[in-house]
Amino acid sequence: MLIDSHCHLNYPGLREDVPGVLARARAAGVGGFLGISTRRNEWEDVVAQADAEPDIWATVGIHPHEADLHPDTDAAVLIDATSHARVIGIGETGLDYFYDKSDRARQQASFRAHIIAARSTGLPLIVHTRDAEADTLALLKAPGEGELKGVIHCFTASQAFAEEALALGFYISLSGIVTFKNARDLQATAGTIPSDRLLVETDAPFLAPIPMRGKTCEPGFVAHTARFVASLRGEDFEALAATTTANFHRLFGKAQRGAA
Repeated sequence: MLIDSHCHLNYPGLREDVPGVLARARAAGVGGFLGISTRRNEWEDVVAQADAEPDIWATVGIHPHEADLHPDTDAAVLIDATSHARVIGIGETGLDYFYDKSDRARQQASFRAHIIAARSTGLPLIVHTRDAEADTLALLKAPGEGELKGVIHCFTASQAFAEEALALGFYISLSGIVTFKNARDLQATAGTIPSDRLLVETDAPFLAPIPMRGKTCEPGFVAHTARFVASLRGEDFEALAATTTANFHRLFGKAQRGAA
């Protein structure tokens, strides 16, 4: 069974038919879903979706695009929001200098708050980074109290960044982007990720993989990405599915505690 380690079931395109989306994914061999928060006003809905289904878990976080709108969401607020048993991660958070939808200093302050919360709770950090490799690494490497662990989601960064993230103990998650014809550099990096640090995701409803590109992405499409990655790495699909699922549960250990 596969796990979609990053999806947005509360977003338009999926929320209108969550039962159907989940049924199609389960039929495709997906046995778990991590619902990701991107803004504070959706935390309740994301957690409620996880409460309603035993194979869905939730995170709490503020996307870097939303950082300007959440100046009061500090580490204490994030820590308090993790008290629910279905919340197994902090994020998504990080830095996005490609779109710059929020002030960079505000993005960095928000990212620091999430890092503090992750260290304090012991929960994994879900990191978004785009055109911000140096600053992302600097903040992840900054000293702090408590272990810091997590995943670089929807990985599209450089080989050098991958190596630095792996050295910090982070996992790397591949989305449908890895299947795109113009993703040659990413495909090369994907072949070098240690098997015990690899995750797969959809980022649904975005980034549908080939052969579903152009459609609203659904969690079930993670099977297409996983098959492509297995072929790319010269591995058996079933083995890769089992490995990435085991990796998810190793990283998000609270998923076991939050199980129904």
